[in-house]
Amino acid sequence: MKPFLAHPFDDDRLHEECGVFGVIGVSEAANFTALGLHALQHRGQEAGGIVSYDPELGFNSAHRFGYVRDNFTKQSLMETLPGMLAIGHVRYSTTGAKSPHIRDVQPFFGEFAMGGCAVAHNGNITNAEALRRELIERGSIFQSGSDSECIIHLMARSIQSNIPERMKDALRRVEGAFSVIAMTRTKLIGVRDPLGVRPLVIGKLGDGAFALSSETCGLDIIGAEFLREVEPGEMVVISKGRIESARPFAPRNARFCIFEHVYFSRPDSIIGGRSVYETRRQIGVELAREAPVEADLVCPVPDSGTPAAIGYAQESGIPYGMGIIRNQYVGRTFIEPTEQIRNMGVRLKLNVNRSLIAGKRVVLVDDSVVRGTTSLKIKDMVLDAGAREVHFRIASPPTAWPCFYGVDTPHRDKLLAARMTPEEMRDWMGVDSLAFVSLDGLYRAAGEAGGRKNSCPQYCDACFSGDYPVAPYDQVERGFEMKEGSETAPGFAAE
Repeated sequence: MKPFLAHPFDDDRLHEECGVFGVIGVSEAANFTALGLHALQHRGQEAGGIVSYDPELGFNSAHRFGYVRDNFTKQSLMETLPGMLAIGHVRYSTTGAKSPHIRDVQPFFGEFAMGGCAVAHNGNITNAEALRRELIERGSIFQSGSDSECIIHLMARSIQSNIPERMKDALRRVEGAFSVIAMTRTKLIGVRDPLGVRPLVIGKLGDGAFALSSETCGLDIIGAEFLREVEPGEMVVISKGRIESARPFAPRNARFCIFEHVYFSRPDSIIGGRSVYETRRQIGVELAREAPVEADLVCPVPDSGTPAAIGYAQESGIPYGMGIIRNQYVGRTFIEPTEQIRNMGVRLKLNVNRSLIAGKRVVLVDDSVVRGTTSLKIKDMVLDAGAREVHFRIASPPTAWPCFYGVDTPHRDKLLAARMTPEEMRDWMGVDSLAFVSLDGLYRAAGEAGGRKNSCPQYCDACFSGDYPVAPYDQVERGFEMKEGSETAPGFAAE
């Protein structure tokens, strides 16, 4: 079977690499997990997996390439995943990278002396290569190319007497970002790294039934009540209808990924008690205040630019209109993505509403600029449709640094903002004006009235600032040069 490519025509976006979901205390737990993964599909569209446990049949698993809806809605498959406890994972890997293998698809499973354990991980381990070398030298045999498999091997080498304690031992050796869910025969476990970079929430389904999800939208789809977020550095162990909490890591100042607010999370999710949609709308408000322009129409680049465009229009008083229409069915194309078809670029995904655009001075609002190639093509499409002027407004600061905490980011030399100033980017794109929301404006939109505190940032914003809260050890070994004056360097962590 050929690997599934979810974005065959668009390599100019940042992609969240995975989402996790788990449920305990309900019959047909795997079906609930499939629904949760469906709600989290935006976080990983290449492959998915589910592991379930039934007292009579033991652990069972299924791993498939493709969308959740195409695999985990088949009765013949779901009948092989019985039990009242299940966890799942959806995955995205880089288009154009080495071909993925089914063995890389999570959850991973290990059989220990005290019983089996399945683990699914959202994020990225920044010292995975060093850990992998050490483990292989000590006799571990890896089955995948995923950094997440290190967790299973570290657990296997722990001398602790139960699986939650072994997981604590393992995760204390890990650097980077991780939201981990795991399951034993009787327990559902959730852990966030000390910085809380990636999200994880708890929901309640009824008497004794609970769920863990990367986002609250995963709880909504199964009718679960949102209880709270798993706190940064917290481990929750759910069994027998109760939640036990532990703090296995030294306390750190939390640094949640601010790009979750900008792009990754679904707009109907809640983060830190705040609507993602409202934060994105407020980013548009900040943009209108920071970068006003005389224009006739505010137009979102769908779908990620829509809330910010609404905010920009509301604050500026410029009419809002759907000047670009997205084809909702392009995810899986009916034709092979040959070079000729690829050259059609965004036209396969987006089409201009000519009757609305023609003769107008248009403000295009998008969430980010990565390589810039998509923005260039959209600008050409809008001008071809008869726009008088094109002004880009971007609902994030310039993306000038790669992310090493679980996001598919190009190498730094491929990031347009790493090579050009905003003025040079404007000239290269050939637009009448280009403006990004400031980092302070982004923080204000996310609820931090005082903006970014430079000495103690409230979020991880490394992709904008180059300020990495955890040193990317493996990348530095390969020659990656961190920003001069950065607080993190190999050998120690910030804060």
